[in-house]
Amino acid sequence: MIIYNAEIYSMTEDMHFYGYVEVQDGKITAVEQGKPEEIGEDAIDAHGGVLMPGLIDAHTHLGIIEDGIDFEGDDCNEISDPFTPQLRALDGINPYDRCFTEARASGITSVIVSPGSANACGGEMLLMKTWGRCTDEMAIMPCGMKFALGENPKNVYSDRDEAPVTRMMTAALIREGLQKAKLYAERLERFEEHPDEEEPPEYDAKCEALLPLLNGRQKAHFHCHRADDVCTAVRISKEFGLDCVIIHGTGAHIAADLFGEWGLQIIVGPILCDRCKPEMRELMLANAAILHEKGCRVAICTDHPEVPAQYLRMSAALAVKGGLSREGALRAITSEAADIIGADDRIGRIAVGLDADLVLFPEDPLDIMEDPEWVMIGGRMV
Repeated sequence: MIIYNAEIYSMTEDMHFYGYVEVQDGKITAVEQGKPEEIGEDAIDAHGGVLMPGLIDAHTHLGIIEDGIDFEGDDCNEISDPFTPQLRALDGINPYDRCFTEARASGITSVIVSPGSANACGGEMLLMKTWGRCTDEMAIMPCGMKFALGENPKNVYSDRDEAPVTRMMTAALIREGLQKAKLYAERLERFEEHPDEEEPPEYDAKCEALLPLLNGRQKAHFHCHRADDVCTAVRISKEFGLDCVIIHGTGAHIAADLFGEWGLQIIVGPILCDRCKPEMRELMLANAAILHEKGCRVAICTDHPEVPAQYLRMSAALAVKGGLSREGALRAITSEAADIIGADDRIGRIAVGLDADLVLFPEDPLDIMEDPEWVMIGGRMV
């Protein structure tokens, strides 16, 4: 299949050109400038529209907090225990939630679905496509472990007269869990090296779940709003050698120069919302622009359902209003998002070998009055 006569925003270094894309078996097999020599019967004429990689919402609770349903459809926070790395978002997502349809119709082809921020550690996050018949079919990969600092764990557990009720205890619980997992990993390694001499550790679901984090196969995603909580996330990450991603960072612009020196990866958002709690008092449209200018890697998220996922492009447009470049905003919901979440070998760009997740817009992708003409996931029109 060839998609031709397109204004291509590839999100690669050669970002913007007129050309065509070839798709076969769900993958992109060619990206070229100009016109194809042959046009088959299954070719798609883009009629001069803007062809982009499918959009990525890098932090949501899509399907794990179901649309219009109260407790019965909310599987986001397991508040029976403040430290739950053994939980998997995969097991709590309803892929038939209608918000997947709304996200897909707005051009979003991939999302991270995360457990919530009630716990110091909420569980394993899932990167998934927005089309499919079951979550297993839609899954791309487990992509990180969710931690939370700041007000949310304090508020949840202080109401229950349980720990944590301070930022200190939240950090201590995270350190304790990571240290146990580190010792568990060392015992496993000794047993594997000397099975005749060493005993394996007794199985521990929490420690097992943290092993991919400690060996660098997954990233640590820290829910942080205030700049001081960002510093705590970085401090813990350095102690345990974690690849740290900051989620939200609504007050991070206060120390943007420092965070830029540290080369932080920050998934900014929600943007289109009110200052609904004290730790969000520094929320401003210029946040993404300031962080990007100072050297941070920036993606943009909706935090669905805090902001419905279909408003991801609107969130990016508002970041442009706040000073982020138009290209920076488009990259923040495509290539930069893919890089930050560690999925740049699958999604986020129009490049040979990547998934054929493509979206055609009539004109400007950041024009909120425009809807996609069509959306393709894995080479299939959805």
